[in-house]
Amino acid sequence: MTQLFNSFYFSFSEKIEKHSVIIMRIALAIVYIWFGGLKIIGLSPAGDLVEHTVFWFKPEIFIPVLGICEVLIGLGLLIKRFVPITVLLLLLHMVATIFPLFILTDACFDAFPYRPTLVGQYIIKNLVLVAGALVIAGKHNKKYCTQKL
Repeated sequence: MTQLFNSFYFSFSEKIEKHSVIIMRIALAIVYIWFGGLKIIGLSPAGDLVEHTVFWFKPEIFIPVLGICEVLIGLGLLIKRFVPITVLLLLLHMVATIFPLFILTDACFDAFPYRPTLVGQYIIKNLVLVAGALVIAGKHNKKYCTQKL
């Protein structure tokens, strides 16, 4: 049974390896375009969180601008030539998204630092987005890009 599973798994793994980074780029792009779009049209469930985190900007201006930036990051992930700069922008954006964990600890944790609220979980899941961006960055290096052109 183990041998059958391993055979299936390794066969699948070899076939998906060729497309895994493209799938990651598309998945991250979907998340960024979707969440950014919600901010642009004023329907983001994260609007209050952004408003309380970046309280020195007018939310009716800042939140849609942030949404436009997120949509641009998503689109940049879909266009191969823009991937290097887009990954950098994505990582900078992710650094900024961590701020509520320290600024709004009551909103992010029921018991700091080990029991996050739903808001805290929403922010902590960004570690997965960062990991995905790093995987993409690892594949979109000079050696890879010159081989594919």
